[in-house]
Amino acid sequence: MSATTASLSLYHLLEPDVLACPYPLYQQLREEDPVHWDPYLHAWIVTRYADVVTVLQQFLGSRTPSPEKLSALGLEHLVPIARVMVKQMLFLDPPAHGRIRRPAASAFTPRRVELLREHICQIADALVDCAVAKGAMEVMADFANPLTTIVTAEMFGLATDDRSRLKSWSEDFAEMLGNFQHNPGRATNALRSLEEMTSYFREVTRRQASWPGEGLVGCLAAAEVDGDRLTEDEVVANLIVTMVGGLETTTNLIGNGLLTLLRHPDDLQRLREDFSLIPTAIEELLRYESPSQHTARLVPEALDLEGKHLMKGDAVIAVMGAANRDPEHYPDPDHLDIARSENRHLAFGWATHHCFGAPLARLEAQVAFETILRRLPDLRLSPGPITWRPNLGLRGLSALNVDIS
Repeated sequence: MSATTASLSLYHLLEPDVLACPYPLYQQLREEDPVHWDPYLHAWIVTRYADVVTVLQQFLGSRTPSPEKLSALGLEHLVPIARVMVKQMLFLDPPAHGRIRRPAASAFTPRRVELLREHICQIADALVDCAVAKGAMEVMADFANPLTTIVTAEMFGLATDDRSRLKSWSEDFAEMLGNFQHNPGRATNALRSLEEMTSYFREVTRRQASWPGEGLVGCLAAAEVDGDRLTEDEVVANLIVTMVGGLETTTNLIGNGLLTLLRHPDDLQRLREDFSLIPTAIEELLRYESPSQHTARLVPEALDLEGKHLMKGDAVIAVMGAANRDPEHYPDPDHLDIARSENRHLAFGWATHHCFGAPLARLEAQVAFETILRRLPDLRLSPGPITWRPNLGLRGLSALNVDIS
């Protein structure tokens, strides 16, 4: 194996310094080998914007091994995870994907989400009140995590008192999703949390199947697609993946975005002076520090991409975090421009698997940044290191301590 091949591997994300700033590695991949065979991951790594779009549009999402395949490989302990994941829309292709996505997405339309703005503002203000009262804020624990967990619980039609359990389960499942191909040992926590989540969502699904609520649980439990009801297992599996997506990516958007602004004080001040820039700034923050860095697909048929021959069934990792900084698509991509007008980033995916929760994520981020900038005029980073969660695919902070007075 050549030194160049080793230096380009995504396994370097396991190194804390690279995880803290993966963009030089992404740049090297884009420039030296934009469709790179990574022997450590046994997958093609795709990093240019146009190629990532091709992968997201045309390649297969059904990359989860079946329970039968795992058993044949001697990985029976992972079968419970596979049984759930093969039913999740994230890992399905049309038409099976649309059968589940359509009723789920109906709960997250921009019109329905916008009705929540005032209530989300009240939640955000209450969280800032608590921080002000104690004179300090750890953004993730005191604001980003509780905001997104309360909102998600309410969107699902769940008791907000359950939010601590929901968040703990979500983090365990997200660690497995973001790192599974790199560190199978993470499956232990995921299996425990999966069992608890499955039991919890099965109970609320059965309860709402008879008396549907207005949230996502009731929507899926009562949904009919072409005269056919979703099975209980399908409902439970997709409640899990939607919850994890809603909690982890939105939480990371708030944390990553606020850290980026604190590191760019001129942009932070510009936003303070003109809140009308916040929606555009959020799109730039999504591009600049994407909460979801990469996703996997399978090659549908043998084909050539950037001069490389990919065989049917090959695994491909599309690196949205690299595509979002591709100089062939974005002028000066490593520069933060909160007024960037042409910004069709890939942070929420593309095409069939574009995140249907994006309207809610954007609204929560708008409320979060406006509330923090309005309420905390002396906000600044506290001294000390910045720690990133050890999740290679879902980029986010372990903690973000700030001074507020």
